[in-house]
Amino acid sequence: MIVIGLVLLLLGLVLGIGILWSAGVIVLIVGVVLLLLGQMGHPVGSRSHYW
Repeated sequence: MIVIGLVLLLLGLVLGIGILWSAGVIVLIVGVVLLLLGQMGHPVGSRSHYW
């Protein structure tokens, strides 16, 4: 999810499409939150770890 967010951010920046930039920011933030929750030991989506 983090990689997809970064790709969307770059595409939005290069192509000048604001919706890609916004979607990239949202996906990146969600990916980082899920990563941090998984690292702290909280179950994410019925999994005991997320990466």
